Amino acid sequence: MADTPATAAELAELIVEFEKYRERLVDETLEAAKKAKLSKKATMAKLEPQLADIDAKLARIREQQANLTAQS
Repeated sequence: MADTPATAAELAELIVEFEKYRERLVDETLEAAKKAKLSKKATMAKLEPQLADIDAKLARIREQQANLTAQS
């Protein structure tokens, strides 16, 4: 199955999951930082590399999805 190309529906599901993961990561990290009395700005600065990675992956998946949709 690893060699089988993903369908547009599978890519859409993956996008939703990544978006949920990103939101949960931010929410949970900010909540933990608040409890630890860390600033939101410093916390977001530390999170930025992870968020950039997630955003880059989302962009690639969206591009794949657009290519599949255009081919259909």
